[in-house]
Amino acid sequence: MLERLCVSIKGAVQGVGFRPFVYRLAKELGLRGFVINDSRGVYIEVEGERRVLEEFLIKLNREKPILARIHSVDFSFLQPAGYSDFEIKESSDTGQKEVFVLPDMSTCEDCLKELFDPSDRRYLYPFINCTNCGPRFTIIESLPYDRPNTTMKLFKMCYECEREYHEPSNRRFHAQPNACPECGPWLSLYSSEGKLIAERNEALTLTLKLLKDGKIVAVKGVGGFHLMCDATREEVVSLLRERKRRKEKPFAVMFRDLSQLKGYTEPSELELLLLTLPERPIVLTKYKGGLAPSVAPGLKRLGAFLPYSPLHHILLRGLDFPLVATSGNLSEEPIIIDNVEALKGLSKLSDFLLLHNRDIKRRCDDSVVKVIGGTPTPIRRSRGYAPMPVGLPFSLKRKVLAVGGMLKNTFALAFGDRVIISQHVGDVENLETLKAFEEMVFDLMRLYEFEPEVVVCDMHPRYETTRWAEGFSVEKALPLVKVQHHFAHILSCMAENQLRGKVLGIAWDGTGYGEDGTLWGGEFLECDYSSYMRLFHFRPFRLIGGERAVKEPRRVALSILFELFNEEALDLELPTLRCFEEKELKNLYIAWKRGINSPYTSSVGRLFDAVASLLNIRHTLSYEGQASMMLEDLYDYSVKDAYPFELKDGIIDWKPMFLALMEERKHVRAVSRFINTLAHICLRVSQEVSLERVCLSGGVMQNDPLVSKIKELLENAGFRVYTHQKVPPNDGGLSLGQAVFGGLAEGL
Repeated sequence: MLERLCVSIKGAVQGVGFRPFVYRLAKELGLRGFVINDSRGVYIEVEGERRVLEEFLIKLNREKPILARIHSVDFSFLQPAGYSDFEIKESSDTGQKEVFVLPDMSTCEDCLKELFDPSDRRYLYPFINCTNCGPRFTIIESLPYDRPNTTMKLFKMCYECEREYHEPSNRRFHAQPNACPECGPWLSLYSSEGKLIAERNEALTLTLKLLKDGKIVAVKGVGGFHLMCDATREEVVSLLRERKRRKEKPFAVMFRDLSQLKGYTEPSELELLLLTLPERPIVLTKYKGGLAPSVAPGLKRLGAFLPYSPLHHILLRGLDFPLVATSGNLSEEPIIIDNVEALKGLSKLSDFLLLHNRDIKRRCDDSVVKVIGGTPTPIRRSRGYAPMPVGLPFSLKRKVLAVGGMLKNTFALAFGDRVIISQHVGDVENLETLKAFEEMVFDLMRLYEFEPEVVVCDMHPRYETTRWAEGFSVEKALPLVKVQHHFAHILSCMAENQLRGKVLGIAWDGTGYGEDGTLWGGEFLECDYSSYMRLFHFRPFRLIGGERAVKEPRRVALSILFELFNEEALDLELPTLRCFEEKELKNLYIAWKRGINSPYTSSVGRLFDAVASLLNIRHTLSYEGQASMMLEDLYDYSVKDAYPFELKDGIIDWKPMFLALMEERKHVRAVSRFINTLAHICLRVSQEVSLERVCLSGGVMQNDPLVSKIKELLENAGFRVYTHQKVPPNDGGLSLGQAVFGGLAEGL
């Protein structure tokens, strides 16, 4: 007896070849009906005998396309409707938008073979793609995901591409960005003065010559522009630093393949896996040398990645050296995505610009991943990962817009049991980044036709994102919830690890606004999803000069010295003191003593800075986290002992630790014992609190030896330690914790 099976599938199922897969499966099993993209995902109706319909359901999940991510399948058996054949119907855009947009994916092996096959019609075509690869998130204008709803709508497919698009057996069947040299986008090479030099293949050939000649080229990619140059030539890399106003912050380097990459770095087996994932993130890996010294000055790790777009593959195959590939922007400004904007803004940074005429709908920086404590951990979650949702172990009570923090910002839309986290926005500290943040918020809400029922932000009154949330909530007459910074950190770790009940949260970072008005950053919190209790924290110390101290470890070290020795510290013979004029030191002591522009903090991140200065490793910073990264590089795993410390009345006193550290004569041993001490503090507090589950979060928890040591000590003592795997431990993960709290909070 014939029956009709109705199937509704939610998840990342548009733009991955799901409808063609369903079509082929239905035809193979002799079923009739249709498949359609709708606002919720994919909807299917098939008719046949119950036995065959059940086989269809099993194969639907078992044989789905490699990029598909199914989150739910609802099905029912009904009376047959009398279909005569199976077809792919035109998409429907009605109803609540619940489909999950797929991230941009790197070029697949099948397309790569065609790309470098001289007999193929797409030979060296920089925009080759199929249903298994290519742009998604950065070209979608609206849902459902169909060509008229993408920036490819301007390119009418030629006869051959149209034939592939409609041929069920072809891997480009309903591949929305499908194109070729006859009908698709093309390249254009411009001088920095805005003069058109060449187009199409000639533009490629000339770009390769320019890179070989040591020129800096702004290259339009998938989610924005890269500034690219020869990574082995110091004079070129130094010039790029000068133009970009990026003094020492490391550049990422793109390598042709793993063989070339291994010539300059020593990736672990896990790092090799990460490098070759379809997401193609930048992976922090051990650096052997051989590149220009200015690529990653003073560091033993390099941000390395492989080509992920056809254009990247073509460029790297045509060169015998790797390329610096850094974001196309001035430091601290949003990445540029528009051709006109690039010709105006990047002409001062580059010698030439390689553009193309496929519009980028939304910015999407490269993702960065680091293995921390043996676990792959996102440092920046963006291209390849965003906007895939994070699943929750419960359903939220309301729809939430969570705006995140100020640094390394992401924001989130949350509904049901999912949190959609935006791509990396950056540091929202100026008008340009605030404008980009606002555009990205409205864009994602528009894409999902999302109307929040509550807005959530950080407690810090001076965060631009907090001020924006305050204005938006008033304008939309929505409740506004402010969440303490470190509580949000722990909530994000709990949520992504699907935890319920109480945990001990260890949240360590550089700065977070505390409920007492001081700057927290060395916190031990008892948390569940509704509340937290501050159990222990590090002894507070002053930041002499406020914000200046964040960029000057010498000021933090000076504060520690004043705490230890009071005014007598001025008579000590230490590298930190030699960084100041005598008169300046006396004035800074007065500021410390009287609390003039010297707020209290409990920050562990600042303690790292103090150690760097006291050991004469780094006294001023040119980018956030620089001192901590340098200390991490010095850690020696063979050093097992630690310094003394004291716990009393919820305060962790670091004085004994610093007094002992200042007696050390070897930097490596001092740094190693300092990090070991922090891990032992975690063990001691965990034993005092006696909560079995411990969550680690905050920017300090990006330190691999620290997290490794904490996990070793706590797990050996019977505790279960949870770290981040889906969102960054830094402030890029705050929006997840904020969204969860706002979605569950009572009384709204």
